Amino acid sequence: MKGVQYIRQGTTQFQKANLALFAGGFVNFAILYCVQPLLPEFTEEFLVSPTTASLAVSLTTAVMAVFMLIVGSLSEAWGRKPVMTATLVTSSLLIIATALAPTFEALLVWRMLLGMVLAGLPAIAMAYLGEEMEPTSLGLAMGMYISGNSIGGMAGRFIVGLLTDLGSWRWALALIGVLSLLASLYFWRTLPASRNFRPRPLALAALGRSMAEHLKDRQMVRLFATGFLLMGSFVTLFNYIGFVLIAPPYELRPAWVGGIFIVYTVGTVSSTWMGQLAGRFRRRAVLWWGLLIVGVGAFGTLAAPLLFKIIGLAVFTFGFFGAHSIASSWVGLLARHDRAQASGLYLFFYYTGAGVAGTLGGLLWSWYGWPGIVWMIVGFMVVAMVLTRTLAKEKKTALS
Repeated sequence: MKGVQYIRQGTTQFQKANLALFAGGFVNFAILYCVQPLLPEFTEEFLVSPTTASLAVSLTTAVMAVFMLIVGSLSEAWGRKPVMTATLVTSSLLIIATALAPTFEALLVWRMLLGMVLAGLPAIAMAYLGEEMEPTSLGLAMGMYISGNSIGGMAGRFIVGLLTDLGSWRWALALIGVLSLLASLYFWRTLPASRNFRPRPLALAALGRSMAEHLKDRQMVRLFATGFLLMGSFVTLFNYIGFVLIAPPYELRPAWVGGIFIVYTVGTVSSTWMGQLAGRFRRRAVLWWGLLIVGVGAFGTLAAPLLFKIIGLAVFTFGFFGAHSIASSWVGLLARHDRAQASGLYLFFYYTGAGVAGTLGGLLWSWYGWPGIVWMIVGFMVVAMVLTRTLAKEKKTALS
């Protein structure tokens, strides 16, 4: 297209963009999920139930889902990089404030504010990649960005679990905030400025029309629903696995529970590898296999031996990050206009899935224990696989 200057794989700009967005994804997911291994700690210190403690995660993701629809549109007027940078710096300061929360209610207020602010990175990062990356390089770039998400999620959980075991969860959250500030500075200094973005005035009526058009597209809606089911499964499994591992017969300490999240490293591999496969083969086939792997991994955690549970978690994580990298990049390719809104809608459903399924999982945990969680996830993946197969048959395109 005339006047378009894409960033291509193998260039210095490609490397800088990927490293910066890797750092941004690291910060976003470290802050979002660092409280997940602390849910048992919250039940003990604040005298709340596991389902109530899970609100520290699910409430944040639900608020973030709503604000993604707004922040993505603000970036159309204010620019991609400025909004993403402000998001990272502000969220780093807010997680430090969370460490000082005197009550569980105060902690939830800070987590809600974090949900509002954290919305400023994911949808805009996807839009930035869709605008700036050469289409043949997009799968790899999206995979590397999502690998930053996986490393951030792993590091946040591991650091918090370790420091909580050694001392205090409050100091652990404060350290996450300091590390996030440093990574945010690196993001600001390294990310190339947008070359294909054209700012335009914020128009709420046009925003509504744009979202309505995306929601009329059956392919897009099926991808949105797939994101809902994927993230709902992911958050639910990791919300409640800690309660399984601290109970008999395992009785693991917080540091060991946090260490379980090292399985996120396989997500770093799968998001990049499956993103590359999607560029070489049919996206729908690679996505379908990713969904199948998620279901198989969840089912594997029903095994009693701890080693088998960890293997199941690793398989589950491998499939999740691979499937998410394909679905999210597919949205950017299908959207012919207003990519930030399209990405925002995908992530709205994605994180709404985390809030809804995270709470539903708490009820299933109370009623049926761990098998209830697993069968919910397997059911979600069956539905997602049906949606994906139907999506593939709906319309023959070069992207399918």
